[in-house]
Amino acid sequence: MLTLQGITVRLGGRTILDRATATIQPGSKVGLIGRNGAGKSTLMKAIIGEIEPDEGGVEMPKRTRLGYIAQSAPSGASTPFETVLAADTERAALMAEAETCADPDRMAAVYDRLIAIDAYTADARAARILIGLGFDEAMQALPLDSFSGGWKMRVALASLLFSAPDLLLLDEPSNHLDLEATLWLESFLQSYPGTMMVISHERDLLNNVVDTILHLQGGKIALYAGGYDSFERQRAERAAQIAAAKAAQDTQRKKLADYVARNSARASTAKQAQSRAKMLAKMQPVMAMMEDPTLSFDFPDPDELRPPLITLDLAATGYVAEKPILRRLNLRIDPDDRIAMLGRNGNGKTTLARLLAGQLATSEGGMTASGKLRIGYFTQYQVEELSSDSSPIELMTRAMTGKTPAAVRGQLGRFGFSGARAEARIATLSGGERARLALALVTRDAPHLLILDEPTNHLDVDAREALVQALNSYTGAVILISHDRHMVELTADRLVLVDGGTATDYAGSIEDYIDFVLGRNQPKGDGGKNGKGGKPKGGAKSREELKALQKAVSEAETVIARAQMRLTALDAALAGKPDRDLARLSMGELSRQRSAVEAELATAEARWIEAGEALETFKEGAA
Repeated sequence: MLTLQGITVRLGGRTILDRATATIQPGSKVGLIGRNGAGKSTLMKAIIGEIEPDEGGVEMPKRTRLGYIAQSAPSGASTPFETVLAADTERAALMAEAETCADPDRMAAVYDRLIAIDAYTADARAARILIGLGFDEAMQALPLDSFSGGWKMRVALASLLFSAPDLLLLDEPSNHLDLEATLWLESFLQSYPGTMMVISHERDLLNNVVDTILHLQGGKIALYAGGYDSFERQRAERAAQIAAAKAAQDTQRKKLADYVARNSARASTAKQAQSRAKMLAKMQPVMAMMEDPTLSFDFPDPDELRPPLITLDLAATGYVAEKPILRRLNLRIDPDDRIAMLGRNGNGKTTLARLLAGQLATSEGGMTASGKLRIGYFTQYQVEELSSDSSPIELMTRAMTGKTPAAVRGQLGRFGFSGARAEARIATLSGGERARLALALVTRDAPHLLILDEPTNHLDVDAREALVQALNSYTGAVILISHDRHMVELTADRLVLVDGGTATDYAGSIEDYIDFVLGRNQPKGDGGKNGKGGKPKGGAKSREELKALQKAVSEAETVIARAQMRLTALDAALAGKPDRDLARLSMGELSRQRSAVEAELATAEARWIEAGEALETFKEGAA
């Protein structure tokens, strides 16, 4: 059992954790969530002892083996395979002792322990983990210093998983992974035998892996049973209950205050007024649930261009003309395209994105683009390279040379940088705020084509949802490289698989691709490997039909959510705890409204089922 007992941590004069208390049962799989900057990593560091709490502490059974990835990636001449094997320090020590031990009794004990920890299958287990995280046999034998920082962090993750600690602590483990490795990681964690706590903003990972949500907000933590979707439902219900209780108490406080004001000066009622004044002073106010600041993503819409925006005709590209990474590229990008690129890291997704963005040239074949085409290209490097000493308004002013101050502030305002936030030092911004600023910079000219390479790495769940909504409202074309399945599913209606040195349209759905990666079945159709390129069968008309069906499902879900919230508020009012808007209504009117909302909910649910079935039928027909 892991017990967090009244943990308070103050950093730089600011309280990060405020008497945070929770009990984690053995074997639990906990998702630690909260907005960027809420203190999730701070709490995890307090658990491992890297940070000493100002108050309170962490309790766990003695000899509990903790596992946590260090911030520094492994390096040196050792190979990934050797590094992973060395992570099980007990096995390494016992294997070394077995080579030199001369005491028969001790030797027997060593061999017994090696058998108990399954030491003789270690090579196979290490290789299996590395393969799952994207290292083929040849890569496993290369020196660590030959890999990039992202791949080195994969080695660190593989080492941690191989060591199989009693308490596994993961801080954004999928940030350096592609979709394929993320899917493997989920499968691995689902069967992990120990206790696990994972910081993640991946909605699918939180739904598929964890059985408990630990929500951190305002320095406090609260436990919710279930995955992320369950947490959202429970939190919405709790918010409605608190709002109703607060409205009732506000009404009572107003009545007491009015009585005190009217009767304090009269001798006959002074004592009663004094009594009510004491009651008012002692009344603990019900605090409304803290609302996070409104997130803002609003991409400026471009002017219209005739299709196609870009055409690739048997094109090849790479970083050395004689050694192209991608060949035989036959792709057409239209103004209404919403494309997600699939394929493992290293297969060339970023190379293709750079070609389309004009940062790489073709070494064979041809590439034609509209003469008026404007492209916005977002990468993680832009987030990391923002000048820490500048402010958002300074960077945007330099980027929008010749534009008025109002236009500069208008573009920043689209992404949540208004007032003082526009003038804050970038060094003080969170990772999510920096990502928003980078997006504001790359879209300042209202691009016709927006290319996003892993845009969600610094964004929390709420920010990702805001980005999804902004992309669906944006009228330009979108090319998305992301391991966030939720975002891919909600924004992309065309999939392009980058594999085998080329790129082709993938005929199946994202669900088909996930099944294929996990080996559950083969993708429907030919998986886009027919070498024909171009667009899926049906073209623009099919995409319009798909968008209409997806919109119908989304609209029905919105109506259902609102109706459920309204029912919760009406039920609270009928139970004698109305919110401010319902307090003036009679019981009869409340009952009538409840019946109307129930009917609205039933209709919306029927529309949702009908639209969902139509969408599934369409996808099956398209495949």
